[in-house]
Amino acid sequence: MAVHSRYQDIAAQIRARIEAGEWEPGARLPRLDDFAKEYEANRDTIGRAIGALESEGFVWAVQGRGIIVRHGMMRLRRPRGNLVRRNVATDGPGYSFPSATGQEVWKHHIPPIAALEPLTDARIAKLLGVPEGTEIMRRFRVTGPESEPPFQINTSWIHPRGLAAVPEVGEQAPGPGDWLYRLEKAGHWPLSWMEIHRARMPTKDEAGYLEIPTTLPVLEIVRVGTSGGDGKPIEVTEYVVASDRVETVHVLHRDDSAKEPWPDDREG
Repeated sequence: MAVHSRYQDIAAQIRARIEAGEWEPGARLPRLDDFAKEYEANRDTIGRAIGALESEGFVWAVQGRGIIVRHGMMRLRRPRGNLVRRNVATDGPGYSFPSATGQEVWKHHIPPIAALEPLTDARIAKLLGVPEGTEIMRRFRVTGPESEPPFQINTSWIHPRGLAAVPEVGEQAPGPGDWLYRLEKAGHWPLSWMEIHRARMPTKDEAGYLEIPTTLPVLEIVRVGTSGGDGKPIEVTEYVVASDRVETVHVLHRDDSAKEPWPDDREG
């Protein structure tokens, strides 16, 4: 068999073994030398096969831990539509945004972080309506459903007037989205949201948090929350999700220009 297709054949065999459940998500694969012996191939060929599987999202090469089977390819993706729900899984009021249901509480994979920091991202500063460099309350979370690996990184920047109205907005809330409810209660009801989606490659830190290879694209969702009190942005939140863990679902609506152009020519 030609060298260029030999690694593809081995990758296909290992992929089939993963899909058959020979190695559970989170399990470590055999060493490259062990695979080389099993498949009677050299180590470089095995390395190329594993590289192909990593680029597809099946495995994750972790320094010091070896080749780990990823969770993303082993479970159904979560659909993301456009419905914001009231979360009823906790005693405190709050919201669940698309990808999460209104009946589950996602766990934190690292301790939540909240601190005043200069906002150096010009794009986020423009969306929030503040000068670049303004000191902003930043909330940083890595969360996901119970029993699953990290699903998303979410970073929120809260406008200074929001922090002034609700000083405790940086605290860990008792339920999902509770801090948004606090902003609404302080005079910003009802909040409305707009999202901007784009695909990109993850940074090294993002890949580490999400437990994905740096070669796997992510979906970046930037949500802009507008105050119902003064009609201006009150918060901006960025979500970063591994591309193989979510599918976006949208209902398309017709513009007036695309409506029926022949009302007098219909039959019947």
